[in-house]
Amino acid sequence: MLEPTERLYWQDDHCTECDATVTAVRDHELAFDRTCFYPGGGGQPADDGQILLSSGIGLQVTGAKAEEDGVIWHAVSDATSSVAPGERVRMIVNGERRRDLARYHTVLHVLNTIALQDYGAWITGAQIGVDYSRIDFRWDGFAPSLSQELECKVNSVLERDHPLRVYYVTEAEFRERPDLLRTLEVKPPVIGGRVRVVEIEGFDAQACGGTHVATTAEVGRCSIYKTENKGRINKRLYVRLLS
Repeated sequence: MLEPTERLYWQDDHCTECDATVTAVRDHELAFDRTCFYPGGGGQPADDGQILLSSGIGLQVTGAKAEEDGVIWHAVSDATSSVAPGERVRMIVNGERRRDLARYHTVLHVLNTIALQDYGAWITGAQIGVDYSRIDFRWDGFAPSLSQELECKVNSVLERDHPLRVYYVTEAEFRERPDLLRTLEVKPPVIGGRVRVVEIEGFDAQACGGTHVATTAEVGRCSIYKTENKGRINKRLYVRLLS
């Protein structure tokens, strides 16, 4: 049985390169003792990038996924027949794409906090991309005319340059902190008896396993450029970063 993969991106959102040891090989997938590749979750897609073998050959990583046992499998586009457990490799995440996703993930944190605190809206879904992102809310009384008001509130928070930090709480402490939740349907993962919290200092803290920027100023400004009805009270907002 394989040991759970050490998730370096959980300790440092900006970790995009590391050395690792192959622990298992199957078809076009590789597992390692540690990784800087985010395996996807919470609406954020998995990282892509490259793995450099000790022979100098580079394997393109097209995605990654975490299984219930905590092992993260990395999908590669090349044959893995020449790779064996115990081999040391260099892992390199596509840093530009990671940063784009982190910026969008961060702006959605600001948006979902304002939506909940000011309008009582809970998240029902999200999809983060590098060109735009969307987020769904259970939002009774929403009207498209609120978009500009909401956009102004979000941009006001972003420009204040709030630092972000990550910390962990025990599962028991998390149960006593309903303020860390933004969705009623999906609970955040509990890994090793702990829940990861992302805090925008002076503004908000919420349970989250994804990657983010160092300060809100790195996000820039955003536009809520489209809304859709996805049911009587389920509303979808589309967000685009302007810089």
